[in-house]
Amino acid sequence: MASLLSLPKLIWQNPHFPTKPAAHSHSLNVIPRNHSFSGHGLLHFQHGSLRAREMRVIRSSNQTEAVPDYSIQVSDVPLLTCSEAIERLKTYRENQHGKQQFLAMYSSIFGGITTDPAAMVIPIDDHMVHRGHGVFDTAAIKDGYLYELDQHLDRILRSASMAKIDIPFDRESIRRILIQTVSASKCKTGSLRYWLSAGPGDFQLSPSGCHQPALYAIVIQDLSPFNSKGIKVVTSSIPVKPPQFATMKSVNYLPNVLSKMEAEEQDAFAAIWLDGDGFIAEGPNMNVAFVTKEKELVMPQFDKILSGCTARRVLVLAEGLVRDGKLRGVRVENVTVEEGKKADEMMLIGSGILVRPVVQWDEQVIGDGKNFSALFRALMLSRHKDIQHARI
Repeated sequence: MASLLSLPKLIWQNPHFPTKPAAHSHSLNVIPRNHSFSGHGLLHFQHGSLRAREMRVIRSSNQTEAVPDYSIQVSDVPLLTCSEAIERLKTYRENQHGKQQFLAMYSSIFGGITTDPAAMVIPIDDHMVHRGHGVFDTAAIKDGYLYELDQHLDRILRSASMAKIDIPFDRESIRRILIQTVSASKCKTGSLRYWLSAGPGDFQLSPSGCHQPALYAIVIQDLSPFNSKGIKVVTSSIPVKPPQFATMKSVNYLPNVLSKMEAEEQDAFAAIWLDGDGFIAEGPNMNVAFVTKEKELVMPQFDKILSGCTARRVLVLAEGLVRDGKLRGVRVENVTVEEGKKADEMMLIGSGILVRPVVQWDEQVIGDGKNFSALFRALMLSRHKDIQHARI
């Protein structure tokens, strides 16, 4: 048996381990791993102090390892009633001071709308929560109007079909529920986000134990000021999603999150994905478009990326600019990185950002590096007028 001197460095000998826990720390409790063991000694945390308790030596086929064993202090964890848990949720929400406010939520689980943020919860056994088996979509709320609700609703139903998720209601009922949720929120400017899930039931991999599919919707008011300043983007090193998943708007957004974080680490707004053939694909949650030196609007094809409702609407609005002589043409085709970086203008398009000018991609300045152009302003004005005429 190995001597204690030959064992791995103990926790208190690790210079990176805090030997003086914070005043608010409670006992650290870890359930021992399922290994054969022998030996005694080591440490235990109790009420913010560190004291020797027990050490277990784990034997494996080729080595002996010392690991700390922490006693389980069940008494440190309060057992809450339903009303106590709700009160804690209320307190938690009241102490959050983010840039987004949650004004109303619908859940088919409790069959109604709530305006209390503490009640805006999803069951933990929902297949969307623990297996990522859900799809979602978002529609902008501008000046009291829901913008392009039907287009977004069509897309979430396509995504649900691709994800093999049955819908809990027919299309018109879902539409009516979404409109009533926005009405209850009294929101004038914000967004409506909604999910279709396989529903709650159990924690198995298959959704066969889920009782029924679920619909959730929430109205979000973003208090961030509108920003149309030119931004920087970088090329993403995170692998792009395969087309089967990229064309489906599912809740599996870990690649998107990592791509966004990668951009922020480089002081950029977003990272741009390239597809498997090296062509420009999309951003983490927005489409990409370019204006060439010949004044043509060019956008990557949608066969391997998400078909952006806002991007497709921009293509329609751009046809009006062609008729007005402000654009020479509109094309949807494969775009190389070289072509993109040589463009006169580059922009990101999405329901959350509207149309945002890009002035730098990696080290390449786009066009003259200015935030706006007459063409960009014309495109923004077209979309603004389009929103003013939106109806639900």
